[in-house]
Amino acid sequence: MRKLIVLCLTALAFLVPAGALAAGNVVPGSGSDVSLKNEVEHAIGKGLSWMAGKQAAAGYWSQAEYPALTALVLTSFQGDPSGYYKKKHQAGIAKGYDFLLSNAQPDGGIYAKGLANYNTSISMMALVMANRPEYEAAIRRGRGYLVRLQDKRDDHLDGGIGYGGSYKNSDIINTAFALEALHYTRYLNKDVGSDAEDLDWKRAVRFLSRTQNLPGYNDQKWVSGDPENRGGFIYFPGDSKAGEGKTEEGKVALRSYGSGSYAGLLSYIYAQMDKNDPRVKEAFAWLTRNYTLEENPGMGREGLYYYYHTMAKCLSIYGVDTLTLKDGSKVNWRRDLAKRLLDLQHGDGYWVNPSGRWWEKDPVLVTSYAVMTLEILYRGL
Repeated sequence: MRKLIVLCLTALAFLVPAGALAAGNVVPGSGSDVSLKNEVEHAIGKGLSWMAGKQAAAGYWSQAEYPALTALVLTSFQGDPSGYYKKKHQAGIAKGYDFLLSNAQPDGGIYAKGLANYNTSISMMALVMANRPEYEAAIRRGRGYLVRLQDKRDDHLDGGIGYGGSYKNSDIINTAFALEALHYTRYLNKDVGSDAEDLDWKRAVRFLSRTQNLPGYNDQKWVSGDPENRGGFIYFPGDSKAGEGKTEEGKVALRSYGSGSYAGLLSYIYAQMDKNDPRVKEAFAWLTRNYTLEENPGMGREGLYYYYHTMAKCLSIYGVDTLTLKDGSKVNWRRDLAKRLLDLQHGDGYWVNPSGRWWEKDPVLVTSYAVMTLEILYRGL
């Protein structure tokens, strides 16, 4: 019973932005948001209904080879604020979970074709959100698998986690997925008499620091402290998806970008770093300076819905309602992001990105991101 209570609490912490895990404060509601909140709930329902109609007879969504896609849909249903669609489609949801567990491997991972960390981490979060004690064994095995994926080697990638399998490079996005799953299952390491493995969190933080453009904390030669990049994150030490730029001194700089920087700040939070740590403060400062909903900063429309989803998780957990931008203006990011997603929803209830980078032409993937984002926003409006 104690384990079930803890599991419930971690599930709530994942979706409900009741203040920052790092800050410990509570986000107040606002009566002026009632109308928008109703619109958001309606959009969530349309999205869930659309996804329910796209489930394959075998129980999966989109591609059987990648159970993470099914896991994202299941997590979307678990966050249904009305509970109506979750109840209405409970048979399909149960079938989806059966499919998810059918991909559990002897090594503890939850994957099929590849991208083992990506699939395992996201599948674990769907199992956590289900809040069912019979899933705990699979979650525990998955946790051990992720711990064993951590890079432990004498180079710049030490401490991170990559896709797994033949993809050897650790990166900020995969590390963030793994740290999220490990953070929300840390209670499994605290059982009396437990001999469960745990991640080397100090090593992970060192990898994160090596992925952040912040001199004095990043020991890599390429690190840039110029105003355009300072505090933000790149893809992995030595490589940025946003490419290269020039500092004011003419030095080549690896450009910080939006989704990677939100993933980096989230990872610091999952590693339980203090909110006053300079690395945390500088990451938040970069994100505030580069706040926009028009694009994924540095990437255009590429990865836009992952960017929205990671933004909503990060700012909710960080515990901030209003952002003060570099021109001094203030924005209510929840209202702005909610309205943006309402405008982007198609009439049938789905979302899709015209840019196919990172699979975002897949409407199942993108609709899952959008619905989960709206569910986070709903609880903060």
